[in-house]
Amino acid sequence: MKTLLVTGGCGFIGVNFIRYLLDESDFAGRIVNADCLTYAANPLSLSDVAIRHGDRYLFVKADISDREAMGALMDEQQVDAVCHLAAESHVDRSIVRPQQFIQTNIVGAYTLLELVRERRDRIGRFHHVSTDEVFGSLGPTGLFTEDTPYRPNSPYSASKAASDHLVRAYHATYGLPVTLSNCSNNYGPYQFPEKLVPLMILNAMEGRSLPVYGDGRHVRDWLYVRDHCEALWLVLRKGQEGRTYNIGGRNEMENLRVVEMICDLVDEVCAPLPSGPRRALITFVKDRPGHDRRYAIDTTRIETELGWRPRESFASGLRKTVEWYRTRNDWVEQVRTGAYRQWIKEHYG
Repeated sequence: MKTLLVTGGCGFIGVNFIRYLLDESDFAGRIVNADCLTYAANPLSLSDVAIRHGDRYLFVKADISDREAMGALMDEQQVDAVCHLAAESHVDRSIVRPQQFIQTNIVGAYTLLELVRERRDRIGRFHHVSTDEVFGSLGPTGLFTEDTPYRPNSPYSASKAASDHLVRAYHATYGLPVTLSNCSNNYGPYQFPEKLVPLMILNAMEGRSLPVYGDGRHVRDWLYVRDHCEALWLVLRKGQEGRTYNIGGRNEMENLRVVEMICDLVDEVCAPLPSGPRRALITFVKDRPGHDRRYAIDTTRIETELGWRPRESFASGLRKTVEWYRTRNDWVEQVRTGAYRQWIKEHYG
């Protein structure tokens, strides 16, 4: 891979993936980061990367649904591999305004597949990143495997399921050199603070209410984002064409327990609150519609075929995450005040 196109590289996973490739992995090529800079994308999260790596990193503001712009970018930069991360991903937002999820997650994926099909003599790998939410809700036992039937229950997961099917169809019909991955809940540095883990960390630090949906007993598998990035790089290099790989942390946890662990860690590293331990800040709010009860991923395939296993336990990864947010008030304030949006406006219009 001489030139890897990463779509959505200014989002949470994209930022961490680009950092991993350029700072930690054996990747020796160039990265072109294409992102349309929606509300959760922050190019300032990669400003130091651009300085350190010079010609090896290029950011281009572009919409993956814009066929002309994306085609020109692929040709101008001689892209020979694609890691497709760009997606609308917040379930709550998809319930209120599903249209953008259809446009980005389905039409955007289709547009990229068509462009790759036209350039298949040069582009040797298209990797599509998806979610375990496409499988729907598990009962109290069992695990999602790569062969689990799809049963999405939100506009977000339905849009990702549709894009997964398109990617597989383009492999079966046109022979595109694709791989896919379905990951569990990511957490770690640079995550936009509307998601559970950073929201709870920041609220707990500031002594604010910690809202938990329903009874808090919804179960998720938690994956530290750096472990996910390592797995993605393995699949890009060594994954079998047409194959799907589940990527999970083997860390099943009830949401309430996640919030309690965050409270305890924040109590440990921050000044105590006058009102007492931060667990007292937990409040239960009305459950959201279509809230899946349990997700859990079987990672046997990627472990046995590619030799990947997560390095972080949930306890170790969460401690690193709390410490990152505790010491990166500059990044948090840019996001909360919208300063990064002003910077984007000034630089990209």
